[in-house]
Amino acid sequence: MGCFASTPKDTGGNRRKPTSIGEVSVYVPGLRIPRPVEFSQAVGDQLPKTLVERLTALRTRIVVMANQEGPTITRTRRKTQHGGSTLSDLHQALVDYLPVLLELTKDGSHLQFKVHFVWVNQEDEEEETAMSNIWYEVLSVLHLMAMLQMSQANLLLLPRGFSDGHNHPKVSEENRRASIDIFLKAAGYLDCAVKHVLPQFSAEQRRSLPVDLAEGVLRALCLQALGQGVDIQLGMAIDSSKATLAVKRRLACEMVKYWQQAQDNLMNLPLANGWGEKHRLFVKWKYVEAKAAAYYYHGLILDEGNTEKSHGMAVAALQAADECFKESKKASEAFNASSPTSRTPPLFGTMKYLTEKIPKDTSSKVRINRDLYSYEKIMETAPTLPDFALALKPDEYQLPLVESA
Repeated sequence: MGCFASTPKDTGGNRRKPTSIGEVSVYVPGLRIPRPVEFSQAVGDQLPKTLVERLTALRTRIVVMANQEGPTITRTRRKTQHGGSTLSDLHQALVDYLPVLLELTKDGSHLQFKVHFVWVNQEDEEEETAMSNIWYEVLSVLHLMAMLQMSQANLLLLPRGFSDGHNHPKVSEENRRASIDIFLKAAGYLDCAVKHVLPQFSAEQRRSLPVDLAEGVLRALCLQALGQGVDIQLGMAIDSSKATLAVKRRLACEMVKYWQQAQDNLMNLPLANGWGEKHRLFVKWKYVEAKAAAYYYHGLILDEGNTEKSHGMAVAALQAADECFKESKKASEAFNASSPTSRTPPLFGTMKYLTEKIPKDTSSKVRINRDLYSYEKIMETAPTLPDFALALKPDEYQLPLVESA
């Protein structure tokens, strides 16, 4: 039950794509924006008037805030008049709305198919998708909650400069730790969407969902959040005198798996409208970057061996790290150049360290003329990376219990 309708991308100005999104540590593929809904017309007197009024007030607040902040939210840390963050305020509005919205699903109520919900897409060819199905609204809310969390993580992970002008901009340890918690929360929303909300749709209804809400995109975003969380963990391990090479290699290898799975989930999806293609380029960049880190630490551990074979494998691993590092710089440039354009912030953590170490350590250990080797040849001879179980998991998020009317 429930009907879909889509609006072609050339029908108006509801979808506003900025020309630039500034510095990006964490990519957010735009924010889907809700359109107004008339609850009273849709449900009539089938719900208590107080509940209808509450639904209307909560969702109206979300519509207003999302439309105001959507075009700028990826670029600025705007404050409310009370000193709070617009990101956290909009997130809280969604949290408040969700349990009231789920009232329409109580006891399999037919009301879940009465209200016509419309959202503006970002990664789909179609500008808008509408559906008379409460679960479309729930899915859209969870997606937006996750994207707001990712936006918050991006702001936390933009290095801040110092007034004396002599120190390199840094990300504080407090911000790094906070970002990991935020990544896990975002992953929890997306994991819930995949496991508990998508099953509410028939196969035919799923095919009509915008690509923004396709299972592959939701899974890829969840894996991105986990992969970026591990990246922060690796950066903190690099800064710690207690972390061993084995710990750093494990984190780097886990990061490769998260990004590879994210890339696999986006494969063959019709990502469009700039945001979608940029999404694909971001995942490709981070996957290659993660491989550079993994091969580097694998090479250092292999080099600790005393045999000629282990030394040869170490050289091959370091060569692979160097090639992946060069490839990641090209991938970063391609990502930043794609519309909407962006910039890479000052390096910190994992890549600040590896940018200095990979070229230096590779050149000091490799005694052959690397000009004779192509990228393909080096990667072909590179030793297989160890396969570790993925340790970082999404926070367990459950849909709120239905409130009493």
